[in-house]
Amino acid sequence: MAEKQIKTIGVLTSGGDAPGMNAAIRAVVRRGLSSGLNVKGIYKGYNGLLNEEIVDMTARDVSDTIERGGTILYTARCAEFRTPEGQQRGAEICKKHGIDGLVVIGGDGSFAGAQKLANLGINTIGVPGTIDLDIACTEYTIGFDTAVNTAMEAIDKVRDTSTSHERCSIIEVMGRNAGYLAMWCGIANGAEDVLIPEKYDYDEQKLINNIIASRKAGKKHHIIVNAEGIGHSEAMARRIEAATGIETRATILGHMQRGGNPTCKDRVYASMMGALAVDLLVAGKSCRVVGYRHGEFMDFDINEALAMQKDVSPYMWEVCNSLSHNYNKK
Repeated sequence: MAEKQIKTIGVLTSGGDAPGMNAAIRAVVRRGLSSGLNVKGIYKGYNGLLNEEIVDMTARDVSDTIERGGTILYTARCAEFRTPEGQQRGAEICKKHGIDGLVVIGGDGSFAGAQKLANLGINTIGVPGTIDLDIACTEYTIGFDTAVNTAMEAIDKVRDTSTSHERCSIIEVMGRNAGYLAMWCGIANGAEDVLIPEKYDYDEQKLINNIIASRKAGKKHHIIVNAEGIGHSEAMARRIEAATGIETRATILGHMQRGGNPTCKDRVYASMMGALAVDLLVAGKSCRVVGYRHGEFMDFDINEALAMQKDVSPYMWEVCNSLSHNYNKK
């Protein structure tokens, strides 16, 4: 339990931006105000904390933000906050501004910072905001749903032109070292091949054989969804074209996947997570991460959450493979 009643909370976004972060910020601000708390917004993540870019927030400050992509609090990386000195100074700045509870919206790197602040006496709650879906304690992270729909729609468009020119197309999606975006798009877009870091064996000859078999079976295109964690799509395209004689193009979707208006799911789930983060602080909890499992919003110890390992669903990966390469199956 907290040693004293929470009176003022802060909220910041850290790491990569994700659609739905504004919905979470809005929920933190309005849930906090309705709970009788003062709420302060911290600009530019931990970097802004160290630079004391801290402002009071009202309900009006978050009006008409739920539908916007990105983060109204902005975000930044902060090397200084990775040091014990930077963490100590961050805790002192929180105390200076009367912030006795902090909501950190971001990924596992952001949670590591929240963990350090909790150890220094600042009540902290982490909210998972990342398009990569790579936080082990939760089945949902803010931004994934929007990002995967953005990528899916882009791949549909690339398929149209790929078919018109009878090409092979390698489409690289984001995800850092996780293959969730690629696997979901592979299923949703009906890709012929899906490459993810967790499962790729780097047998490029197998890819080449699949492309040749696809063309012999009469297919006019071949879509390969490639995860960022594998990357090198341009070089791969050149090698495949040289080996098959089939025109091969690489398309790297890049940061377009981070932007855009969040989907309904990202708006609602982010709102629920932001509200729960405030409720946890009001209840005197600290060093927790909000998550979603088995249809319920819940919280986990931040130390346990950071220690968890996550892998792709074996069944989902098996289904992904079974729905592709149909030209090799009878």
